[in-house]
Amino acid sequence: MKLFHGRGYDAVGVAELGEALGINPPSLYAAFGSKIGLFRRAIERYSVGPGNILARARAGGGPVAEVVERMLRFAAQLYPRHDSVAGCLILDGARNSADPEARALGEAARAASLAALRDFVATEYPAQARPLAEFIGIALAGMSAAARDGAGEAMLTRFAVAAGRAFREEAGAPGARKARRGRPAKPRRS
Repeated sequence: MKLFHGRGYDAVGVAELGEALGINPPSLYAAFGSKIGLFRRAIERYSVGPGNILARARAGGGPVAEVVERMLRFAAQLYPRHDSVAGCLILDGARNSADPEARALGEAARAASLAALRDFVATEYPAQARPLAEFIGIALAGMSAAARDGAGEAMLTRFAVAAGRAFREEAGAPGARKARRGRPAKPRRS
């Protein structure tokens, strides 16, 4: 998983994968069927483990806007370079890959993540669920790209807080204007 995450699908060879796993290429093919089979398993493992920041954020409970901001903060902690890996495997592991099957796996994983986020947002904001989920998806993609370009946790956390405020405002969540400027919201005109 680390090799795909750190360098992307295309940049990693079967021999290198076998070496990292401590097996020879024929054993890798016997265990996973192909390089794409191993990539599929890596994506599956990442999406049920540390990469599932939505599930981690939801575990803390609270209203949707609070969970979304917590999720963005988790991304700010997860995405910066750690142990030669930065960004998100789901978002970037097969981006621009020459292999159509790898691209399709990445696209399917991104679509599933966005659908899970949209379904969660719909529990409080059904009419706005799609655009709000798309907003957060784009924010996460930007955070992943920034982390791959060297952005650290402090910078990503500042962005996560700002994106959380923007989410609250777009959603019309309670306290949105107060959270944005740190002062009471002005009454809205009807």
